[in-house]
Amino acid sequence: MHIEVLVEDGSGAKLIETLLPALIGNYDEPHTWRIHPYKGIGRLPPNLAAGGDPAKRALLNRLPRLLAGYGKTPGVDAVVVVVDTDHRDCKAFLAELKALLAQCNPVPNTLFRLAIEEMEAWLLGDREAILLAYPRAKVAVLDRYEQDSICGTWERLADAVFPGGSAAIRRIGGPLPGQVKHEWAEAISRHMNLGKNKSPSFAKFRDGILRLIA
Repeated sequence: MHIEVLVEDGSGAKLIETLLPALIGNYDEPHTWRIHPYKGIGRLPPNLAAGGDPAKRALLNRLPRLLAGYGKTPGVDAVVVVVDTDHRDCKAFLAELKALLAQCNPVPNTLFRLAIEEMEAWLLGDREAILLAYPRAKVAVLDRYEQDSICGTWERLADAVFPGGSAAIRRIGGPLPGQVKHEWAEAISRHMNLGKNKSPSFAKFRDGILRLIA
């Protein structure tokens, strides 16, 4: 099976890059994939039939054209779309995505997976992996995190593992937030136990991928 994976940013792509081989085996043994990071999540075009603005690199802006194209592309067996919910209503957002997919002709075999509230929730679902990657992480901060809650998820992880916490990252600004998220994804994911992750949204991603290749 060949899978095309669409992710809203580079840190998410780095996380998926580590998780996929751990879930379904090494590349080309027998499955293959390509991971496409975008420049943020964006928003679905109000007129889905218009297909979005191809000049924009945000994922949702491009999604109508992408899904329509994959439905007509030989050799693509499945498409996986992974996005953060941020502050969206999860059920309503998923319904929007599925309504968009239904407009494609033909409809590509597509799996939508939502990280609640952000993909850092999947990292926070494995405390042991965090402590292996960052032995000096603040356990008290991790104790206060309610899994998959809407709480400023990346900020909570920053407060646990980054000197000065999220306030220091915001103060420095520039490219630093994206850089540290990429670093966390790479450092923590290599230690993750995918079968014991406490994030419900991660479990849906994991189980969905396994069903896809079954």
